[in-house]
Amino acid sequence: MISRILITYCVLIFAVVIPILEVNASHVFNSSWPAHARFHEIWQLITNCGIGLLCLWLAWLKNKIQLASVLVVLVMGGVLVAHAIKGFYSGSILSGNMSRTILGMELAAFAASVAVAMAIRAAILESRSKK
Repeated sequence: MISRILITYCVLIFAVVIPILEVNASHVFNSSWPAHARFHEIWQLITNCGIGLLCLWLAWLKNKIQLASVLVVLVMGGVLVAHAIKGFYSGSILSGNMSRTILGMELAAFAASVAVAMAIRAAILESRSKK
């Protein structure tokens, strides 16, 4: 049960909180962004919400915690990889709507790290419960 709850918290981050933070003038409706960039933003949000629903289905109805965990790590780990290679493409994890740090990490990187850690913990707990 704890594994399912951990997966649910992870999904809330990328399928609920992030869309709430990004469907506004700083991202989706940012007129200074090229139309194609806004297209990619919407595509990413829709894809992540779909993956989130799949994770919930896998965790709660199919008891496939490890697979749900892998999907969470792919989505939120992608945030961390994009942040790590930001110099390569002149990107930034910061946006116009917030700039906060927790434990010395940008808020988005911290949230992604927490989600990845929770997903890994869920997979470990599930693995141990099957022994």
